Amino acid sequence: MYARILVPIDGSDAAAQGLREAIALARELKSTLVLLHVVNEYPLLIDMAAATNAEALRQDLWDFGKELLAQASRDASEAGVPAESLVREMISGRVGDLIAESASQQSCRLIVMGTHGRRGLTRLALGSDAEITLRCAPVPVLMVRRHGIDP
Repeated sequence: MYARILVPIDGSDAAAQGLREAIALARELKSTLVLLHVVNEYPLLIDMAAATNAEALRQDLWDFGKELLAQASRDASEAGVPAESLVREMISGRVGDLIAESASQQSCRLIVMGTHGRRGLTRLALGSDAEITLRCAPVPVLMVRRHGIDP
């Protein structure tokens, strides 16, 4: 049913919890995980432009993403779950849209992702990549809340 499952990871505790759930589900269903990391340079380049070399910062973001994906692949492999890795880069737009688009491009039938569970002003100020993904995803989305929900 869910032969390919997209799992966005960003290094957060919520994403790690989503990955653990996806690995358990994929093991049961004999699915392949498609591990996605989005390099979103734009906010950091604006904040850090004066403080650092933009190309060095860009490379650091890519290296961070590749290491996250390598560790997630090892975690899946240790559980006997096949995994593919994908890094996508964006300069503008919404991460949630890119996640949904990636699910289609990679022929995934399910997205499993962590959510911080923010509410109130925190959610309003920071937005929600998970909510955007849920609204525009072409496939079902399983949201995994991290332990210790933010107020």
